[in-house]
Amino acid sequence: MLQGSCHCGAVRWVFDGRPDSATACNCTVCRRYAALWAYGYENEGITVSGPTSRYVRGDQVLGFHFCNACGCMAYWRALEAEVGGRRRMGVNLRLAEPDGLVDIPVRRVDWLDESGGLPMDGRRISDFWV
Repeated sequence: MLQGSCHCGAVRWVFDGRPDSATACNCTVCRRYAALWAYGYENEGITVSGPTSRYVRGDQVLGFHFCNACGCMAYWRALEAEVGGRRRMGVNLRLAEPDGLVDIPVRRVDWLDESGGLPMDGRRISDFWV
């Protein structure tokens, strides 16, 4: 189980288990947040708590949730549930303590030109933790 919280501790998330990889996305939003994402479904391995504000970008697909007090980007959540009622989410692994995360492989995704996933290059979270 992984846990993360914003700087002031008001917003928290729990990721049940250990992600196979983290995602570093370079889309117009994620590159500004510099987040490393672990994916799952709301209340199916990911739980969140605490008051947040939400930013919804132009495509109206995802809501990016950040702490009202300290401003840390905690997670994103799909605005609409998938067929079957499941709601996709991603938690920002940079809000977890680095111990135990450093060896998780990082998958880079190139959405600036919408080409999608890039080949795995052996980088781990420790390579992004500067």
